[in-house]
Amino acid sequence: MSHRAFGAADWQIIKVNGHDYLTIENISKFYGLPAEVTSSGDKVQTETVKNPLEFVGGSREVVINGARSWLCFPLIEQDGKFLVSRTDVAKTIEPLVRPHRVPNVGNVETVVLDPGHGGHDKGAVCRYGSEKDFALDVARKLCALLQTKGLRVIMTREGDYFVPLDVRAQIANAARNSIFVSIHFNATNDDPDATGFEIFSFTPRGAPSTSDNAVTPTSLSMQAGTVVDNQSLALSACIYHSLLGHIPEFDRGIKRARFAVLRLTRVPAVLVEAPTEPVIREGDLKEADLSLINLIGKSAFPSPQQTSTPSQRVSIESAPIVP
Repeated sequence: MSHRAFGAADWQIIKVNGHDYLTIENISKFYGLPAEVTSSGDKVQTETVKNPLEFVGGSREVVINGARSWLCFPLIEQDGKFLVSRTDVAKTIEPLVRPHRVPNVGNVETVVLDPGHGGHDKGAVCRYGSEKDFALDVARKLCALLQTKGLRVIMTREGDYFVPLDVRAQIANAARNSIFVSIHFNATNDDPDATGFEIFSFTPRGAPSTSDNAVTPTSLSMQAGTVVDNQSLALSACIYHSLLGHIPEFDRGIKRARFAVLRLTRVPAVLVEAPTEPVIREGDLKEADLSLINLIGKSAFPSPQQTSTPSQRVSIESAPIVP
């Protein structure tokens, strides 16, 4: 495949009901990466994925560079070609394929750890105890680990008390060159399906969140996104790759949501939902698995680095594709 410079004129934007799409062939050519589409209704197994870009017909599920992710809009087919929304090319594929090109990715001095819930807000409750306790336990250990790596760490709460969501975001916004990691746990006694691990960053402007049922462009929410969309998604991918294969629970992937702590932060921010049962030791209900702490800790944020993706003189931003 030719690795010549790929300019704005090479993007072949296709209008569908007034909205912009690009063919998978076009995207594959731009990045110099092979892509494949599996049949509608099939579930992508990350361990058997052969290509850097794996899509599912009619679905939002996608595997990008080995990371299970969710597009803002489903893949569609028209005239025998599979199409990806312009928003997803700019806001999902680009930061996951070329994180080294995301501005300020390695410029991190402070990690703001946000143990979810607290005080009267117990969070999810299972037979082992309350989510608020698990989150604080992990955050305390993670704080010490990050400090040994030379990072400044700020905790949004250091005890069993409630901190309003807007205050948590304010703490992150006030910290210089910071990232924000909110720690939560899946699973309750009443909902056995609430398990597995997943990582959320804020939903881009004009797109539905992953959990939204209405996913067509005609049902867009025009709620503003953030200026750090791509940095947050790159951080999600970094933590995801560190966790994958080390937690024996279902991989729910990288998702989007409009949680208040993500909506109100102005720095790269993610919310991690970890599985409860595999990380709680039977002998000590408050002792979180150290592997989880180490995995999140050493992935605080990647330094800019080159990948196998061919260098292009014209980025996806300068070849007008950003919504």
